[in-house]
Amino acid sequence: MLSGCNARSWALCAATGLVFIAAVTSAHAEGPPPMPATAAIASLKVTVGGLTADGRLPVSAAYCPPSTMDPAEYNISPSVSWSRGPAATRSYALIMTDLDVPQDLSLINKPGVTITADTPRVPFIHWVLIDVPPSITFLRQGEESPGFVLKGKPIGPTDHGVRGANVFTHFYPKGSELDGPRGGYDGPCPPHNDPTPHRYVTRVYALDVASLGLSGLFFGEDALLAMQGHVLAVGAAEAKYSSNP
Repeated sequence: MLSGCNARSWALCAATGLVFIAAVTSAHAEGPPPMPATAAIASLKVTVGGLTADGRLPVSAAYCPPSTMDPAEYNISPSVSWSRGPAATRSYALIMTDLDVPQDLSLINKPGVTITADTPRVPFIHWVLIDVPPSITFLRQGEESPGFVLKGKPIGPTDHGVRGANVFTHFYPKGSELDGPRGGYDGPCPPHNDPTPHRYVTRVYALDVASLGLSGLFFGEDALLAMQGHVLAVGAAEAKYSSNP
């Protein structure tokens, strides 16, 4: 979630009002993303690199870092590695989800309000990458996002998979300087008034199809639905991040 503005890159921050447009609430506040259903699935070992000793993502991975940072120094995707899937694996998919976004978006950074630990939470998806070739089991740091990109990274094919759109696509007014499909990875942005560290879960799925058949503008929820019946193995790694010191 949006917690603050880097003045050098977020020229329209005031216009956004630091809240999502209505589409976000309707698209993402219905409950946890659906888990693909299969009869029996194996386990993958997933590792997110660069975490601090207490399991937190570094500030370089954040979408909303301290305003003193240059755009090239933040929103850098962490490295992710995973064990090989079963022999029948024909592709992988990766989805990172913030599990702890306040359900009541009006609480975010509201003066005089502290978001308590028992506040109802909803998941928002920060990273969508599908159709990853079966030969790839590692994404290096910065491969999916080398820094903050004003109008977002393009969706669609890359040499390491197909990028879907993440939740920040809903963020900005249509036609604004920052409007555009934001593909692949865009990192943590928890509220400043939320003392509870948010949990960012990166799941990797081994699939029995080479492609999920998704193109154009699609989101993590679309990918999860398309995976139904095709998951051979899945694994997850959790990291935390907080904007509240």
